[in-house]
Amino acid sequence: MRKTFVMRGQTASGLTEILNFSGYKPGYAYRMTAFDIYPSGPIGDQSYELAATITAAKTFEDPQNPNFNNEGLIGVSLNTGGASDAYPETMQRIINDTFLITQNLIIAVIDTKAGSPMAVNWQCRFESVKMTGPQEATVNYKQFAISDE
Repeated sequence: MRKTFVMRGQTASGLTEILNFSGYKPGYAYRMTAFDIYPSGPIGDQSYELAATITAAKTFEDPQNPNFNNEGLIGVSLNTGGASDAYPETMQRIINDTFLITQNLIIAVIDTKAGSPMAVNWQCRFESVKMTGPQEATVNYKQFAISDE
């Protein structure tokens, strides 16, 4: 089994996608270790305000206003930049790398700049974690309880 793997894609602004973990191997969970977002338009002549969230809850978390009280919130990422040097790019991300993933996740993205919002490129890195039988039961129950609220 691979120790680390990457999921990536491009999602239209304001939409969500499912990150599929249904082929997970019994006895293993996954931990998110990286979450990056990047604009989808040509560089050098654009301004952007991109935000994204990844959650294990039943519904997605609003990328524009994430609630850190949400137990299922695993990661947030923010990337802003301007077309001139007066507005340098800034990238911020927070990942709950202690959350063990055994079920599907929801990624939500948005470009909040007025006008024509662009799609958001995203990339997540995960590592596999071997679990004991009791630990697997606890992790599965916890994620089921969060996603079934």
